[in-house]
Amino acid sequence: MRILLIRHAEPDYSIDSLTPKGHVEAKLLSERLIHYQIRDFYVSPLGRARKTAEYTLQRMGRTAETLPWLAEFRGRCPDPVTGRSHLPWDLPPRIWSAFPNVLSPDHWFENSVFDQGNIREIWQETAAGADDLMARYGFRKDGPVWTASQNTMDTVALFCHFGISMAFMAYLMDVSPVVLWHRMLCLPSSVSEIVTEERMPGTVSFRAVRIGDISHLESAGEPRSTAGLFPECHTGIDSTDPAINGADTSRNP
Repeated sequence: MRILLIRHAEPDYSIDSLTPKGHVEAKLLSERLIHYQIRDFYVSPLGRARKTAEYTLQRMGRTAETLPWLAEFRGRCPDPVTGRSHLPWDLPPRIWSAFPNVLSPDHWFENSVFDQGNIREIWQETAAGADDLMARYGFRKDGPVWTASQNTMDTVALFCHFGISMAFMAYLMDVSPVVLWHRMLCLPSSVSEIVTEERMPGTVSFRAVRIGDISHLESAGEPRSTAGLFPECHTGIDSTDPAINGADTSRNP
Protein backbone atom coordinates (compact mmCIF):
# COMPACT_ATOMS: atom_id res chain seq x y z
CA MET A 1 0.00 0.00 0.00
CA ARG A 2 1.10 3.54 -0.69
CA ILE A 3 -0.01 6.60 1.28
CA LEU A 4 0.46 10.13 -0.05
CA LEU A 5 0.49 12.87 2.59
CA ILE A 6 -0.01 16.20 0.83
CA ARG A 7 0.42 19.49 2.63
CA HIS A 8 -1.85 22.31 1.51
CA ALA A 9 -0.42 24.94 -0.83
CA GLU A 10 0.77 28.34 0.43
CA PRO A 11 -1.89 29.47 2.92
CA ASP A 12 -3.67 32.69 3.64
CA TYR A 13 -4.47 31.96 7.28
CA SER A 14 -6.60 35.08 7.63
CA ILE A 15 -9.29 33.50 5.44
CA ASP A 16 -8.27 29.85 5.83
CA SER A 17 -7.63 29.51 2.12
CA LEU A 18 -4.73 30.01 -0.29
CA THR A 19 -2.67 32.98 -1.39
CA PRO A 20 -2.47 33.75 -5.12
CA LYS A 21 0.82 31.84 -5.13
CA GLY A 22 -0.91 28.99 -3.31
CA HIS A 23 -3.42 28.67 -6.13
CA VAL A 24 -0.54 28.38 -8.60
CA GLU A 25 1.07 25.71 -6.43
CA ALA A 26 -2.18 23.75 -6.13
CA LYS A 27 -2.67 23.80 -9.90
CA LEU A 28 0.87 22.54 -10.50
CA LEU A 29 0.31 19.87 -7.88
CA SER A 30 -2.83 18.71 -9.68
CA GLU A 31 -0.88 18.36 -12.92
CA ARG A 32 1.34 15.92 -11.07
CA LEU A 33 -1.29 13.96 -9.19
CA ILE A 34 -3.52 13.23 -12.18
CA HIS A 35 -0.88 10.73 -13.28
CA TYR A 36 -1.22 8.71 -10.06
CA GLN A 37 -3.63 5.80 -9.79
CA ILE A 38 -5.27 6.90 -6.53
CA ARG A 39 -7.94 4.65 -5.06
CA ASP A 40 -9.28 6.98 -2.36
CA PHE A 41 -8.95 10.64 -1.44
CA TYR A 42 -9.24 12.10 2.07
CA VAL A 43 -9.12 15.74 3.09
CA SER A 44 -8.90 17.90 6.19
CA PRO A 45 -12.02 19.97 6.94
CA LEU A 46 -9.95 23.17 6.93
CA GLY A 47 -10.32 25.50 3.97
CA ARG A 48 -6.69 25.66 2.89
CA ALA A 49 -6.48 21.88 2.51
CA ARG A 50 -9.86 21.63 0.80
CA LYS A 51 -8.98 24.37 -1.70
CA THR A 52 -5.68 22.62 -2.49
CA ALA A 53 -7.46 19.31 -3.08
CA GLU A 54 -10.12 20.96 -5.23
CA TYR A 55 -7.81 21.40 -8.22
CA THR A 56 -6.91 17.71 -8.33
CA LEU A 57 -10.39 16.42 -7.59
CA GLN A 58 -12.00 18.53 -10.29
CA ARG A 59 -9.48 17.49 -12.91
CA MET A 60 -9.94 13.81 -12.05
CA GLY A 61 -13.70 13.96 -11.57
CA ARG A 62 -13.35 12.61 -8.06
CA THR A 63 -14.50 13.44 -4.54
CA ALA A 64 -12.74 13.23 -1.18
CA GLU A 65 -13.98 12.10 2.20
CA THR A 66 -13.49 14.65 4.97
CA LEU A 67 -11.80 13.28 8.09
CA PRO A 68 -12.17 15.62 11.11
CA TRP A 69 -8.98 14.42 12.79
CA LEU A 70 -6.95 15.60 9.77
CA ALA A 71 -7.74 19.21 10.79
CA GLU A 72 -4.13 19.79 11.81
CA PHE A 73 -2.54 18.58 15.05
CA ARG A 74 -4.25 21.06 17.34
CA GLY A 75 -2.46 20.22 20.58
CA ARG A 76 -0.84 23.19 22.33
CA CYS A 77 1.29 23.79 25.38
CA PRO A 78 2.78 26.83 27.14
CA ASP A 79 6.32 27.94 26.48
CA PRO A 80 8.00 27.53 29.90
CA VAL A 81 10.00 30.74 29.33
CA THR A 82 7.45 33.13 27.83
CA GLY A 83 4.22 31.42 28.90
CA ARG A 84 2.82 31.83 25.39
CA SER A 85 0.76 29.03 23.89
CA HIS A 86 2.74 27.01 21.36
CA LEU A 87 2.22 24.20 18.91
CA PRO A 88 4.67 21.42 19.86
CA TRP A 89 6.85 21.95 16.79
CA ASP A 90 7.35 25.63 17.63
CA LEU A 91 9.10 25.06 20.96
CA PRO A 92 12.79 26.06 20.83
CA PRO A 93 15.19 23.11 20.55
CA ARG A 94 16.82 23.68 23.94
CA ILE A 95 13.40 23.18 25.53
CA TRP A 96 12.00 20.13 23.78
CA SER A 97 15.32 18.28 23.60
CA ALA A 98 15.53 18.37 27.41
CA PHE A 99 12.21 16.57 27.87
CA PRO A 100 12.44 13.09 29.39
CA ASN A 101 11.24 10.32 27.08
CA VAL A 102 11.10 12.74 24.13
CA LEU A 103 12.31 10.01 21.75
CA SER A 104 9.91 7.35 23.03
CA PRO A 105 7.02 6.54 20.66
CA ASP A 106 4.79 5.72 23.64
CA HIS A 107 5.87 8.26 26.30
CA TRP A 108 7.12 11.32 24.38
CA PHE A 109 4.26 13.48 25.73
CA GLU A 110 5.00 12.72 29.40
CA ASN A 111 6.69 15.88 30.64
CA SER A 112 5.82 18.94 32.67
CA VAL A 113 5.32 21.19 29.62
CA PHE A 114 3.07 18.98 27.49
CA ASP A 115 1.07 18.05 30.59
CA GLN A 116 -0.08 21.68 30.84
CA GLY A 117 -1.80 21.62 27.46
CA ASN A 118 -4.00 19.29 25.42
CA ILE A 119 -1.26 17.56 23.46
CA ARG A 120 -1.89 14.14 24.98
CA GLU A 121 -5.60 14.34 24.11
CA ILE A 122 -4.96 15.38 20.50
CA TRP A 123 -2.37 12.61 20.12
CA GLN A 124 -4.96 10.09 21.30
CA GLU A 125 -7.43 11.54 18.79
CA THR A 126 -4.81 11.20 16.06
CA ALA A 127 -4.05 7.59 16.98
CA ALA A 128 -7.75 6.70 17.01
CA GLY A 129 -8.27 8.34 13.62
CA ALA A 130 -5.24 6.57 12.17
CA ASP A 131 -6.39 3.22 13.55
CA ASP A 132 -9.84 3.69 12.02
CA LEU A 133 -8.49 4.70 8.63
CA MET A 134 -5.97 1.89 8.42
CA ALA A 135 -8.55 -0.67 9.54
CA ARG A 136 -10.52 0.13 6.38
CA TYR A 137 -7.64 -1.38 4.44
CA GLY A 138 -7.10 -4.36 6.71
CA PHE A 139 -4.26 -3.02 8.88
CA ARG A 140 -3.98 -3.22 12.66
CA LYS A 141 -1.17 -1.79 14.79
CA ASP A 142 0.72 -4.43 16.74
CA GLY A 143 3.43 -2.61 18.68
CA PRO A 144 6.15 -1.35 16.33
CA VAL A 145 4.68 -3.14 13.28
CA TRP A 146 1.29 -3.62 11.67
CA THR A 147 -0.61 -6.74 10.73
CA ALA A 148 -2.21 -6.79 7.31
CA SER A 149 -5.16 -8.98 6.45
CA GLN A 150 -5.40 -7.73 2.86
CA ASN A 151 -2.35 -5.70 1.89
CA THR A 152 -2.55 -4.34 -1.66
CA MET A 153 -0.67 -2.10 -4.08
CA ASP A 154 -3.39 0.57 -3.80
CA THR A 155 -2.61 4.28 -3.32
CA VAL A 156 -4.56 6.65 -1.07
CA ALA A 157 -4.06 10.41 -0.82
CA LEU A 158 -4.57 12.67 2.21
CA PHE A 159 -4.69 16.44 1.73
CA CYS A 160 -3.88 17.94 5.11
CA HIS A 161 -1.23 19.84 7.08
CA PHE A 162 2.38 19.59 8.22
CA GLY A 163 1.80 18.84 11.91
CA ILE A 164 -0.82 16.14 11.43
CA SER A 165 1.14 14.59 8.55
CA MET A 166 4.17 14.14 10.77
CA ALA A 167 2.04 12.83 13.64
CA PHE A 168 0.34 10.30 11.35
CA MET A 169 3.66 9.25 9.86
CA ALA A 170 5.19 8.84 13.32
CA TYR A 171 2.27 6.67 14.42
CA LEU A 172 2.62 4.47 11.35
CA MET A 173 6.36 4.11 11.91
CA ASP A 174 6.21 3.82 15.71
CA VAL A 175 8.55 6.73 16.37
CA SER A 176 8.18 9.91 18.40
CA PRO A 177 6.43 12.65 16.41
CA VAL A 178 8.66 15.23 18.11
CA VAL A 179 11.56 13.95 16.02
CA LEU A 180 9.69 14.45 12.77
CA TRP A 181 8.16 17.80 13.79
CA HIS A 182 11.59 19.26 14.58
CA ARG A 183 13.84 17.45 12.11
CA MET A 184 11.66 17.43 8.99
CA LEU A 185 9.71 20.09 7.14
CA CYS A 186 7.14 19.66 4.41
CA LEU A 187 6.80 22.91 2.48
CA PRO A 188 3.45 24.02 1.03
CA SER A 189 2.01 21.70 -1.66
CA SER A 190 4.69 19.09 -0.95
CA VAL A 191 4.09 15.36 -1.27
CA SER A 192 5.35 12.75 1.19
CA GLU A 193 5.07 9.09 0.25
CA ILE A 194 4.94 6.13 2.64
CA VAL A 195 4.86 2.52 1.50
CA THR A 196 4.43 -0.82 3.19
CA GLU A 197 7.15 -3.44 3.33
CA GLU A 198 5.72 -6.94 3.77
CA ARG A 199 8.83 -9.02 4.36
CA MET A 200 6.82 -11.62 6.28
CA PRO A 201 3.30 -12.58 5.18
CA GLY A 202 0.70 -10.56 7.05
CA THR A 203 3.19 -8.27 8.84
CA VAL A 204 4.20 -4.90 7.44
CA SER A 205 6.40 -1.95 8.28
CA PHE A 206 5.85 1.53 6.89
CA ARG A 207 8.76 3.37 5.28
CA ALA A 208 9.00 6.85 3.79
CA VAL A 209 10.39 6.88 0.26
CA ARG A 210 10.03 10.66 -0.08
CA ILE A 211 9.31 13.45 2.39
CA GLY A 212 8.25 16.95 1.41
CA ASP A 213 8.82 16.51 -2.32
CA ILE A 214 8.15 19.68 -4.36
CA SER A 215 9.47 18.55 -7.74
CA HIS A 216 6.22 19.72 -9.37
CA LEU A 217 7.16 23.28 -8.36
CA GLU A 218 10.83 23.00 -9.24
CA SER A 219 10.17 21.56 -12.70
CA ALA A 220 7.85 24.49 -13.45
CA GLY A 221 10.29 27.09 -12.13
CA GLU A 222 7.91 28.05 -9.33
CA PRO A 223 9.75 29.26 -6.18
CA ARG A 224 9.09 27.36 -2.99
CA SER A 225 7.06 28.96 -0.25
CA THR A 226 8.65 29.60 3.14
CA ALA A 227 5.39 29.20 5.10
CA GLY A 228 6.21 27.27 8.26
CA LEU A 229 9.98 27.69 7.97
CA PHE A 230 12.12 29.57 10.47
CA PRO A 231 14.98 31.70 9.02
CA GLU A 232 18.20 29.89 8.12
CA CYS A 233 20.22 32.55 9.95
CA HIS A 234 19.06 34.29 13.10
CA THR A 235 17.21 37.54 12.45
CA GLY A 236 15.27 37.96 15.67
CA ILE A 237 12.08 37.18 13.73
CA ASP A 238 10.22 33.99 14.59
CA SER A 239 9.15 33.13 11.04
CA THR A 240 9.89 34.03 7.45
CA ASP A 241 6.18 33.73 6.71
CA PRO A 242 4.81 37.31 6.35
CA ALA A 243 1.30 36.12 7.18
CA ILE A 244 2.52 35.06 10.62
CA ASN A 245 5.37 37.42 11.45
CA GLY A 246 4.17 40.11 13.79
CA ALA A 247 0.70 38.65 14.09
CA ASP A 248 1.14 35.49 16.13
CA THR A 249 4.19 33.83 17.64
CA SER A 250 2.66 30.37 17.19
CA ARG A 251 2.71 29.19 13.62
CA ASN A 252 -0.16 27.06 12.35
CA PRO A 253 0.94 24.99 9.36
